[in-house]
Amino acid sequence: MPRPILATVHLDALRHNLHRCRAAAGDARVWAVVKANAYGHGIERVWPALRGADGFALLDLAEAERLRALGWRGPILLLEGCFEPRDLETCSRLDLWHVVHTEEQIDWLAAHKTHQPHHVFLKMNSGMNRLGFRPEAYRAAWARLQALPQVGEIGLMTHFSDADGLRHGREGVLHQVEAFVRATRDLPGERSLCNSAATLRHALRLRLGDGGGALAADWVRAGIALYGSAPDHPAHAAADWDLQPTMTLASRLIAIQPVAAGETVGYGSAFTAPRDLRVGIVACGYADGYPRHASLSQAPGAPVLVRGVRTHLVGRVSMDMLAVDLTPVEAAGGPCHLGDEVVLWGRSGSGAVLPVDEVAQAAGTIAYELLCAVAARVPFAVDEADTP
Repeated sequence: MPRPILATVHLDALRHNLHRCRAAAGDARVWAVVKANAYGHGIERVWPALRGADGFALLDLAEAERLRALGWRGPILLLEGCFEPRDLETCSRLDLWHVVHTEEQIDWLAAHKTHQPHHVFLKMNSGMNRLGFRPEAYRAAWARLQALPQVGEIGLMTHFSDADGLRHGREGVLHQVEAFVRATRDLPGERSLCNSAATLRHALRLRLGDGGGALAADWVRAGIALYGSAPDHPAHAAADWDLQPTMTLASRLIAIQPVAAGETVGYGSAFTAPRDLRVGIVACGYADGYPRHASLSQAPGAPVLVRGVRTHLVGRVSMDMLAVDLTPVEAAGGPCHLGDEVVLWGRSGSGAVLPVDEVAQAAGTIAYELLCAVAARVPFAVDEADTP
């Protein structure tokens, strides 16, 4: 039999989370962000559940090709735009929308030969300081694009650095909203401001400074919320936003070791048993994408579900295995056995849920990293069951 580890993608949860984002976005249309192979879930796997979005947003031309091959004929937006001039030919061929965030990309458009004008989104650097034109340069960049016959519609876009909460005692998006509104006043074009955090936290509550409609504007960019993670964890859990886990990483017990008080477990003898324990050995390690630091960042180690009962890691995560304390599991339901279900994150067969955010927090990282890091050697399955 194959090694007992499996990642399962839950289409019902993806549909639910898309509906949740759409409800939060009001009248705005929703980009389903599927960059990084749909946050590690697989574009082809999430496609049946997310095809109800108004558009897809991603980074790579190859991923755009895959979406078109699946039959998607609606908008696809390249969030970082083109990386070299010849990418514009692919944009023309696949009818891709693309972000413009630097003068060089405008130069490439000016030299590009096309019969079909390009639909672009001009990005403003309103405070994130990664990509985009600063507010004082934004209108000049818009004027350059507007003068080009190679360019058709021009959308207006920015990205929030602190939509997940407060920074320096102020609401995390207000200063960027104000900068965006000042620089884009009276400019035509569809607007896109909100990521997952802004959509859930602010889109229906805040208003643009000029009184012009909801912060959600014309498009929101739903990313991590689609995949069942709270974008502002730990301030809120996924359940607080009514989001459901879209990926379960599960394995099984492959050994059970009695460990006497004072004995150690794993490499470096990092864990010493405080009392007599039974320790379960699980077929999952850092070569599967499970974070090694999940057992080092706090005591006890990261949470795990065994037979649907919450317990925790003991000792260091190794390449192919990790160890868990079976005490609470056996107290709840009797002795464990080889083959018992272990959920590293997601849904257990009993219906218990272990949010990926909690595992990420224990490892000193974020859910994005865990979902994207599931290794190629881990097999995937797709669960098409209805939402329980």
